[in-house]
Amino acid sequence: MTNGRKEDNSPNSDDKNKRPSRPNGPQGSPRYPRNMLSWIFLALLGVMLITMMAEHNGGGTISYSEFEQRVKSKEVTKVTIYDSHLSGEMKPEAMEGKDPKSKEFELVIPPGLNKEPSFLEFLGENGVKFDFERPNSFYQLLFSLLPWLLIFAVMYFFIFRQFRGMGGGGMLGSFGRSKHKVTSKEQAKVTFEHVAGIDEAKEEVQEIIHFLRNPRKFQRLGGRIPRGVLLVGEPGCGKTLLAKAIAGEANVPFFSISGSDFVEMFVGVGASRVRDLFKQAKENSPCIIFLDEVDAVGRKRGMGLAGGGHDEREQTLNAILVEMDGFGTDDQIIVIAATNRADVLDHALTRPGRFDRQIYVPLPDIKGRMEILKVHAKKVKLGTDVDLHRLARGTPMFSGADLEAIINEAALAATMGNKDFVEMVDMEEARDKVRWGRAKRSRVVDEKEQVTTAYHESGHALVQSLLEHADPLHKVSIIPRGNMGGATFSLPEKDRTMYSRQFCQAYIRVCYGGRVAEELFCGDISSGAQADIQQATAIARKMITEWGMSEKLGFVHYGSDDKYSLFGDVAMGKEYSDRTAEIIDSEIKTIMDEAHKEVVEIIETHREQMENLKQALIKYETLDADEVKQIIEGKTLDKPTVGDLLAAEQERSQHDSPPELADNTGLSEADKEEKEEEPSQEDTK
Repeated sequence: MTNGRKEDNSPNSDDKNKRPSRPNGPQGSPRYPRNMLSWIFLALLGVMLITMMAEHNGGGTISYSEFEQRVKSKEVTKVTIYDSHLSGEMKPEAMEGKDPKSKEFELVIPPGLNKEPSFLEFLGENGVKFDFERPNSFYQLLFSLLPWLLIFAVMYFFIFRQFRGMGGGGMLGSFGRSKHKVTSKEQAKVTFEHVAGIDEAKEEVQEIIHFLRNPRKFQRLGGRIPRGVLLVGEPGCGKTLLAKAIAGEANVPFFSISGSDFVEMFVGVGASRVRDLFKQAKENSPCIIFLDEVDAVGRKRGMGLAGGGHDEREQTLNAILVEMDGFGTDDQIIVIAATNRADVLDHALTRPGRFDRQIYVPLPDIKGRMEILKVHAKKVKLGTDVDLHRLARGTPMFSGADLEAIINEAALAATMGNKDFVEMVDMEEARDKVRWGRAKRSRVVDEKEQVTTAYHESGHALVQSLLEHADPLHKVSIIPRGNMGGATFSLPEKDRTMYSRQFCQAYIRVCYGGRVAEELFCGDISSGAQADIQQATAIARKMITEWGMSEKLGFVHYGSDDKYSLFGDVAMGKEYSDRTAEIIDSEIKTIMDEAHKEVVEIIETHREQMENLKQALIKYETLDADEVKQIIEGKTLDKPTVGDLLAAEQERSQHDSPPELADNTGLSEADKEEKEEEPSQEDTK
């Protein structure tokens, strides 16, 4: 539990199992095309087209008026007349100082002009030789059809030949292929040794491992092994890791794919990929198919706008249902799916015969967190002061992924600090960083805001230390972290699976500690209590509406059940009268007012301790539980301040630096060069 002063910041398939990959060329050069003749043929067609266009174009194309001017100027020596155009050649003496490429020219002539006597006389009078040439109809036809032939050739070699090679995808080509990843039994390195904190879930899957190892043992008595196993749990609890460990323990191939990989922009792709996945799995049985985030395709049908079976996601789900129904007792294929939204799955998917068994993978308890920390701590060097049990106590509601992140962040912090091993202080900082964000030690905080934050956090720490039923205090800090200006951390003695009324009341009072401290000592209130108000109100509302802790409302549930509307979202409608709503609001207000009154009395009684806590927080910035206890008992602290620690660190860094570097400290570049050029005493002698 953390009650911090919150700042107001409003505003692909690898397909390596079946298709051997073609090695690259020397020095990592790209792979050659599968059919070189196809590329050569396309290149020849392109060269032919370019050549014919170049021959057709010849020189430059000119206008008829320019042609007449050239003929009258005696610059044209001869022309060749076709049906609709003519080509000519310039005299050598007319090309002086001009581009040699313009010696030949072409122009389009009006229809019938080539047969006009006046036109021919005009050419003869100006000394132009001419002849007639009939165009080759075959070349004309070829020239007109060549672009279309080229287009169809490209379509054939790049598209239709691809379709012919994609047997599993049909006309969808590679889109119809499953994008699963395959881990062979030789590559499977994850076993139950890497899975900790979920012993009950590991026990439930033992019979699946035995079936994959020895299926005849189960067939002897006629029993049917579960065809599908649904792993349900919060994110980061180890569902995917457990599925990999099952495959590793059973020593079978592991086909893994995410639910979102089935659906593409083309209709029918998802169903095609499902069929391709199960086809390859049957060819490699015994094996395990793992569908991660199955809720992406397994949601209840009929909730979309169409309301029917034309939705691509529903078609994919139907394909999965059909494939799982097609399993026999001798298929030796186990389908494992993982989700954190089991409530939205279609009932046809979770019925016996498909996903027969649902295994809940919970957040680890203190024992489980201890085991998880031990597994991940094997990879790093730990100091003698590291207490994993204390760290496990201080991480309630942390998932396995969070705990792994703590170990990793602690190792990174120790590395950046040039330490030889990870210390407990690194673990504590990593835990706070993973849950609440990085500490903003370099941030410049206004003095008045710092005083308000110190009073706020002192109020939390004082109330939490004095209340009997609150969780023990761990530490209090006014260092900004994440979106909080400061925070008060607790250290639960045990994991709570149920909450008593006394604990809930103590929790609300601890939340009130910061706001009441601001009221009594700052003469004003701030937005820093936003998170405290949210937490206290949520607990009070649950006490009244869900946990039956109200004398007026009694043993009745008034919470809102999750009910799904036509569009698949949650309909949050109340199921009680307006009169009952008024009573609920009144009861919540009563709980909050009583907590406020009691916290005011506690802080008024301990005003001196509050002032001492505030002064200590401003001086030291962070206090642990023992130091807070000493201050409340009237004792003084004897430890270095933040400024002392920074000065000692700076002095140590200067002492560890090389002598020549220390001697040149503070000198300009010119002074350093001059000092290097000065002869030493020994040289002058």
